[in-house]
Amino acid sequence: MTAGGDSEERWLRSLAGADETLALAQAALALAARRRRDGDPAVYAAHLAVLEADVRLASGAASDIAGRAQVLASVIAGRHGYRGDAETYDDLQNADLRRVIERRKGLPVALGILYIHCGRAQGWTMRGLAFPGHFLVRLDEGVERAIIDPFNGGAICGAPELRGLLKATAGDAAELDRAHYEAVSDRQILLRLQNNIKQRLIRAERFEEALGTVEDMLLFAPDEASLWREAGLLNAQLDKLRAAIAAFEEYLRRDGSAAAKQPTAVLLQQLKNRLN
Repeated sequence: MTAGGDSEERWLRSLAGADETLALAQAALALAARRRRDGDPAVYAAHLAVLEADVRLASGAASDIAGRAQVLASVIAGRHGYRGDAETYDDLQNADLRRVIERRKGLPVALGILYIHCGRAQGWTMRGLAFPGHFLVRLDEGVERAIIDPFNGGAICGAPELRGLLKATAGDAAELDRAHYEAVSDRQILLRLQNNIKQRLIRAERFEEALGTVEDMLLFAPDEASLWREAGLLNAQLDKLRAAIAAFEEYLRRDGSAAAKQPTAVLLQQLKNRLN
């Protein structure tokens, strides 16, 4: 388990049974605190309050949905200088909301959490999208929608911009699909944030920290069967055989598909044989 206090663990566990709309920024900060303890939580909470207040003050002139989107961009990207970190994109700090606040730069999903937080604080309907490879947020007002790119200064994206983003990440043959405009749950947004950390840790062969990240994800998403399999694989990599066996058994209880059961059952038996 990653370093962190019992208070964050209890609070993150409480999210497991919560509705789909979560306190996203607060949850992301709690997850960041689980990884390191060198910041004062009050500082980050105060900064969120400043962002909310600045958006509120600027929103009086916003007469339509485009105006609201422009307010978010002018405050978060303009006044406070948040931007996407294109230069050191794979830096772990870009998915740690504490460090994103300190450095004013990060990954699309981390920046998107700030946009969603500030918009919802005004009572606006803000959602993350299931857009592949590049996290986007959607501002809804009645039947009107504005899709915002937090990584690129809060720019409003139309079909040409979305097509360009898609082809940049999925290849020239990729085309926009209705599924790309679908909203995802707040829990999925947090999982996407943490997946960025986990993947970078695995690439760096920092398996103990990667396991801690998966365990933190299980605090608020214990019903995600794939996480139990990942916990099993990482525990096995670290020769934590009993923990690996327990995680794989939990995975098999939660995923009843034949495609999941056969290879996992084989691996599970191999691990049990190693204990004999």
